[in-house]
Amino acid sequence: MKVSIITPVYNEPRIQQTLESILSQRDVPDLEIIVVDGESTDKTPKIIDDYADSIDVLIREPDNGVYDAMNKGIRRATGDIIGILNADDRYHDPDVLRSVVEAFETSGADLCYGDLVYVNDDDEVVRYWESGEYRPRKFYYGWMPPHPTVFVRGDIYERFEPFDLNLPIAADYELLLRLLLRHDISATYIDKVLIRMALGGKSNESIGSIVKANVQVYKAWRKNGLHGGLHIPFVKPLRKIPQYFHRYGDEMQ
Repeated sequence: MKVSIITPVYNEPRIQQTLESILSQRDVPDLEIIVVDGESTDKTPKIIDDYADSIDVLIREPDNGVYDAMNKGIRRATGDIIGILNADDRYHDPDVLRSVVEAFETSGADLCYGDLVYVNDDDEVVRYWESGEYRPRKFYYGWMPPHPTVFVRGDIYERFEPFDLNLPIAADYELLLRLLLRHDISATYIDKVLIRMALGGKSNESIGSIVKANVQVYKAWRKNGLHGGLHIPFVKPLRKIPQYFHRYGDEMQ
């Protein structure tokens, strides 16, 4: 199976760690690396150029935000499996993509996902997002899989629209809600940490952003003609609280 990894970036020098993380993956013979740079103005372009021999597709042009950049990458991707790794995130270990390929091969699913840890500037784990097995009803209790851990078959993106740019904070939530709950595509869970994610994120950068994100979550339900979304903005944030107290054994160190 060919795996395409898309990394959107804008003024983020930590993309060096991200690219090293992708290149460290073992036993993935057919790997396509796509970088979408929204015309960074710091030292990011120089770092990207240093990896030019390893990058299969490089897009450098203005965009309308991270989801627009992701959509551009998706349109250029040729892999059987497509994943997205943001420019400040890393794979948890060198066997992540091998686990992803094995999950698709053994399950035949359209989508797979796993667990995620948030790390601070010292690479210490401060929050653990354990996804758990997928059940459609879990969306009604504020659940969603962590988007950075999600991998999708390429033909799914051909059948369905990618990220909705009208939801600039919650487009990842809307996409997963649409694919999994509305269109009922098949999904399989990889019971391991796949991503080390840097703290922050557009939806959590301020109280105002949190409010806007949850308003857009409700709009995602309305857009897809799904009932029961009115309470989701209230219960969804509550699901995050246990993630700060959940211990993950040795991998939390």
